[in-house]
Order: sequence, then structure tokens, then C-alpha cells
Amino acid sequence: MTIKHRIATALLVAIGMAPAQLRAAEYPERTVDLVIPYAAGGGIDLLLRALAEGLSTQFKQSFIVSNRTGAGGAIGVAYVARSAADGHTLLFVPALVHSVLPVMQSNVGYSANSFAPICQTFENQMALIVRPDSPFKNVRDIVDAARAKPNGVAYASTAIGTITHLAVAQLADAGRVLFNHVPFRGDGELMGQVIGGHVDFASVTLASAAAAGPAIRIVGIFAETRNTSRPDAATVKEQGYDVAPTSFGGLFAPAGVPANVMAKLESGCKFAVQQPAYVQLAERLHQGSRYYADAAAFAKRLETDIADKKQLLQRLGLPK
Repeated sequence: MTIKHRIATALLVAIGMAPAQLRAAEYPERTVDLVIPYAAGGGIDLLLRALAEGLSTQFKQSFIVSNRTGAGGAIGVAYVARSAADGHTLLFVPALVHSVLPVMQSNVGYSANSFAPICQTFENQMALIVRPDSPFKNVRDIVDAARAKPNGVAYASTAIGTITHLAVAQLADAGRVLFNHVPFRGDGELMGQVIGGHVDFASVTLASAAAAGPAIRIVGIFAETRNTSRPDAATVKEQGYDVAPTSFGGLFAPAGVPANVMAKLESGCKFAVQQPAYVQLAERLHQGSRYYADAAAFAKRLETDIADKKQLLQRLGLPK
């Protein structure tokens, strides 16, 4: 090959590489779509909207929330999995999308390898609640009652496979007892069942428990440490049961997004969760103290959760 040909070849290679390098350097070059596979108005939807404001400020570009619902979240997640790996379509979900849905649904259209974690930005803790006049004063009272009468103690939670359900399933394993599960579509729907005395206790998000005020009493929180918003509420672990599942999650990108774009997103995410609007909202929603984590810590926590949930779901006979 002549020197002239070599120079021409080098120029062609450089021209071919330049657009990709330029796009990564200028990211984001257009509006970024933040997909959440749930309806608007929920706790994590509100957190995502606050996160979007911070990201928009950091990048001087629009980050827009897109609610794509259906199939328990699988439709919106699969949509992002099929999106271009350029960082302009991202996913905001709890860990159960990776650790529970693929086990319980035979064809969700994605796998844990379909995504790369950017940052963890929320941690919703679960609470066990009873009526104020309930004879159950603590978690041990509930377990002892179930031991005395297997399946005779009824509890309400959201649907099978949700974290409020799985939290009590883990408690049942730890206490070696059986509870009678009565599922509902949401915390708001089941709250009346507790208050009306139709079930013995319920598993709900701490935010829902706090919103119910004096109409209910918290007997335990699933968490590693007490929540600063309810320092009077003892954890389930404190009461002798080594169970502390939480609904944690955050921002993901489709697998294959360039490393320098991922690094920009991780930095932008950290900036966004430190903004006063996000911090104040997290406090109002009773987030746990571990609600933020960088990409590496988030990935490690996800790996553990996927392994733990697989074992639990198998014990419950839930895989499809």
C-alpha cells in the first residue's frame, strides 16, 4: 500500500469514528426519555420527576418522564431493552423488575443482562401494621399466634410477588410459621381491611403506614436500621427475625451504552439526588438512609437481590 493510500485509509477511519466520539462527547444531544413502567402519581413516579428536574439542570437538556404501563411493568421495561444504546432512553424501576418478574413471568422480553445500572436513587421500606386496639404489640406476638394456629392469622398485602408480599413470606420462613395471605391491588385498598378488622395485620410501604396516621399502629419495619422519620418504630431485625427486604431501585440504561456516556449519567444522577427538591421529597416519602448508591454499589446490591429472590420464589413455588 502506498503512503497516499495509507493516508486516505486513515482519514476514512477517522471520519467513521468521529461522529460516535462526538456524540459521546456532546451527550445528551437531544431530549432524554426516562421510562417508568407504572402509572403516574405513585411514590417512585414522583421521585423520578424530581430526578428529571435535577438531570435537566445538570445537562442543560430536557429529561422527560414517560409512563409506559402494562404486564406488571414488563411492557415498559422491554421497550427500553429494545431501545438504541445511546443513553437517550433510560429506565427507572425497582429491583424486582430484574429479580422477580423474569422468574414469575415466562416471557418478559428482557433479562438482567439487558441493562446496565447507572445509580440507585430510592429505597422504600415496608412496615407491618395492625389496628390500634390489636392484641399484637410486636412482631413476636404475630409469629406466636401463627405458630399456635397455622394459616389462622390473615394478613393483607399487594399482589403475589410484590415486595410487601415477599417481605412477609421471608418473615414466615424466619419464624417457621404459615400466614394466610389476602392480596389487594394497592396499599390504599387494603388499608380499610386492616382498619375494619377484616385481617389481622398488613404489610405496606412505610409511606402508606405513615399516611394512615393514628388509624393504624406500626409493629415493625423491614429495614437494617430504624427509619429517621419514625425512630419509635423498631425494625423486624431488632425483634429477633433477620429479615430486612426493601424495595430499592433507580436508573438503568440499555446494555451497550458507551462507558463515557454512562460515566456522565452516573455523575449527573449523583448531582440530581443531592438537589434540595429531591432530598426533601425523599424525606416526605420516608425513604431509607441507603436510598442513594453509585453504579458499582447498585450493581452489587442487585446481584445479591437477584440471587436471594430466586431462592425465595423457588421455595414459594412461584417460577413459571
